[in-house]
Amino acid sequence: MNIRDFEYLVALAEHNHFRKAAEACFVSQPTLSGQIRKLEDELGTSLLERSSRRVLFTDAGLQLVEQAKKILSEVKLFRDMASDQSGAMTGPMHIGFIPTVGPYILPRIVPKLKEQFPELELYLHEAQTQQLIHQLEEGKLDCLVLASVAETAPFREIEVYSEPLSVAVPCEHEWATLDEVNMLELNGRTVLALGDGHCLRDQALGFCFAAGAKDDERFKATSLETLRNMVAAGGGITLLPKLALPKEKIKDGVCYLRAVNPEPTRSIVVAYRPGSPFRSRFEQLAETIKQQLGV
Repeated sequence: MNIRDFEYLVALAEHNHFRKAAEACFVSQPTLSGQIRKLEDELGTSLLERSSRRVLFTDAGLQLVEQAKKILSEVKLFRDMASDQSGAMTGPMHIGFIPTVGPYILPRIVPKLKEQFPELELYLHEAQTQQLIHQLEEGKLDCLVLASVAETAPFREIEVYSEPLSVAVPCEHEWATLDEVNMLELNGRTVLALGDGHCLRDQALGFCFAAGAKDDERFKATSLETLRNMVAAGGGITLLPKLALPKEKIKDGVCYLRAVNPEPTRSIVVAYRPGSPFRSRFEQLAETIKQQLGV
């Protein structure tokens, strides 16, 4: 057996389809299928229950898939440590961003990174927190730029900045003439929020619930822009992070107010695996973000 066999096995587990797994590994379907059979023969155990409609792993197969993932992660770490580029901003860097950070940071930092580090190959991935964490654990991503949450505790974190959240209300709202609003004023009110899976949902609602507000269970947004448009249409009020705010206090039917007592915030960090040898690269990434955001 060899490392490539492990890659085939993991790809098949991820895609649950021989053709798709073969495409992901850049080989033909017969090649991948044949190697899996050879691996079964070598191990002396069945990894799959084969049918014409789906791929179903045996219990032994599932256990070996998990072990293969660990082996591939260690192999990647070995190669990274052997590379003489561990401290240089050159070569590939796979970075994950959550949807409430990526659209507002990337246009500001990517041009600067390309200008400062022309030999750096950026691969940018946007997904929700849980998916990014899973990809970081498996070695598919080098680091993440996201809000620090309990699930990121096993990783190393480089703090980038503390981002305040502002209250967004329709222009016709009674608070629209104010510059700031006490969070206690949300007591008894209903707020709009993102859908499940967005870490900002839990963070924003945590502050709102503490103030006595409740979640509008009839609506769950898929993005900050959807939330903004709902507020503009008079559909309710919400909390939005500073990066997503325009320079103007009032724009396109939405009025933005500073929230106080307490000021709701989230901590944006660069997270990476504890064993990664690329800490200096991630520190440079964090510093570039700080410089471009002026924090």
